[in-house]
Amino acid sequence: MGDTLEFNNIHTEVKGSWNDGRLRFGKQSVVYKSHKTGKVDSIPAPELSAAQWRRVCLGHGIKLATGSGDVYRYDGFRDTDFEKISVFFKANYKVELAEKDMCVKGWNWGTAKFTGSLLSFDVSDSPVFEIPLSSVSQCATGKNEVTVEFHQNDDAEVSLMEVRFYVPPNTGDDGSDPVEAFAQNVLSKADVIQATGDAVCIFKELQCLTPRGRYDIRIYPSFLHLHGKTFDYKIPYTTVLRLFLLPHKDQRQMFFVISLDPPIKQGQTRYHFLILLFSKDEELSLALNMSEDEVQKRYEGKLSKNMSGPLYEIVSRVMKALVNRKITVPGNFKGHSGSQCITCAYKASSGLVYPLERGFIYVHKPPVHLRFEEISCVNFARGTTTTRSFDFEIETKQNNQYTFSNIEREEYGKLFDFVNAKKLNIKNRGFKEVISGMKGADGYSDSDEDQHDAYLERMKEEGKIREEGDGSDGSEGDSGTDTPQLKHTAYDSNASESDSEADDADSEDEGKKKKPEKKPKKVVKEKKERKPRKEKKVKDPGAPKRPMSAYMLWLNANREQIKSENPGISVTEISKKAGEMWKQLGKDRKEEWDRKAEEAKKQYEKAMKQYRESGGGAAASSFYILKQFCTLYFYVKVTFAHCLKASITLKKW
Repeated sequence: MGDTLEFNNIHTEVKGSWNDGRLRFGKQSVVYKSHKTGKVDSIPAPELSAAQWRRVCLGHGIKLATGSGDVYRYDGFRDTDFEKISVFFKANYKVELAEKDMCVKGWNWGTAKFTGSLLSFDVSDSPVFEIPLSSVSQCATGKNEVTVEFHQNDDAEVSLMEVRFYVPPNTGDDGSDPVEAFAQNVLSKADVIQATGDAVCIFKELQCLTPRGRYDIRIYPSFLHLHGKTFDYKIPYTTVLRLFLLPHKDQRQMFFVISLDPPIKQGQTRYHFLILLFSKDEELSLALNMSEDEVQKRYEGKLSKNMSGPLYEIVSRVMKALVNRKITVPGNFKGHSGSQCITCAYKASSGLVYPLERGFIYVHKPPVHLRFEEISCVNFARGTTTTRSFDFEIETKQNNQYTFSNIEREEYGKLFDFVNAKKLNIKNRGFKEVISGMKGADGYSDSDEDQHDAYLERMKEEGKIREEGDGSDGSEGDSGTDTPQLKHTAYDSNASESDSEADDADSEDEGKKKKPEKKPKKVVKEKKERKPRKEKKVKDPGAPKRPMSAYMLWLNANREQIKSENPGISVTEISKKAGEMWKQLGKDRKEEWDRKAEEAKKQYEKAMKQYRESGGGAAASSFYILKQFCTLYFYVKVTFAHCLKASITLKKW
């Protein structure tokens, strides 16, 4: 038996939905890591008090209980796993893995048992179903009845809204109300978003980027309450995944980012991140609404009753203590300008991307957090608008692509070294040679003159043709000769030398009659003959439709699949994605579509032959003659109208 046991594709229930992850049994602790969120649950081995092996819907499951009353349930084991897990528990945890059968009789009368944070409904001492009380959002009482309502999760395909329990009247002598006792047992462990007392502290008018606005934030022991002019949000601490404290590039502001799962909702809008913006200069003195002993007992020195300092430090310190999560800050990455972030654009909005020790986070619209373990590969691409920038693309293992564009070329070296050091798969390492080949300061060029600009070259050629055309026509009098002389005087580097020679020639003999100077013959360059303009082909509306290429046939067959795999993808992104997929397509698959294209071409030629034999081409030629006649008629009509107008004007004059 080794030191650890690891199992993949193990499921755990989170507010009505199944999340898969990896479970590891070690000598010191039991660790479960979610594949979706990266959240890690750790159970120290000395705290384990009981373990059960049960048959569940997804194979077999394990239920672990701790001495503090917490219960953890993991499903997805195979029947053959029982033996080795049982031996491991005995050897390392000194806990017996007991087999427990579930009741499947379907009875609706039973006994409600409260075990830590779990409500178990038992029949004949066997559980029928269990309710994690952390999933309960509200508990209402009536006459001999208790209604338990649940948090809703967008990831759950089918949501359970509520469960009602009938509680018979109490026949005992203690005088307690069984309905109220049942409700209090539920509420003591439920994740109820309701203010049952005074707030621990209140932060007034904090600037929030998502959701946008200024909010008063009331900090309660189990949740935080955002109160704005229009909307209110109540966020349980159990939904907080991570906390980030990120310095702005201007070094005068700070971002405090709270990652949420499930997100807060406003209509159809989901906010997976709460982003607060602080000025570094803003100070605050805060007194918690608790006694010094209560603060010390509850937060064990993490907080003190009276605190003062920069506002962002106090908010982050309070949140860290109440949520009980570490705050992530940027690591050792330093950009070209010395900042810990890179300016870029994502989905047409400008923002900042922060390379962290275990991932990337983009702030702020829309916020994105990508962990290294969910990244399949990264790619560096040329900027679409200018050579002064490049794009940084990240592709995840779920085939989602994130493109951060308009990154300054000077940031490339630092970002490449960072990605390479983190051992991420770089798709095109050849891009390093391309961008480093542009010589200049730090290996980069300061201008784009070395880049071939096709449009500029074309404009230069057209300019040369115009100049040649202007100088070749001698019938325009002096204007044709003056312009070149002026140009020569203004831009010729030997202009002073030519002027002095002209002065010497004029001062030779004043008594003699000056001979007229012979003007140098102009060199007449031959005009380039312009190619006759091709007549536009007239499309015959009745002719058979031309066949599509192999690529277009493949794209039409796979367009819907690309849309379903990439929700919200734009038309241009579909074309880009399809082009990449077509390049990666195997030779045998391409040959299959080539055959289909060849068949379509043969069918087209056959249909075209039949069309011509039936006299179809005559319609197109007739249409062309009619079009030419209409054009000629239009020009004659316009010319006649101008002449008539001119004659009327002359008569009036």
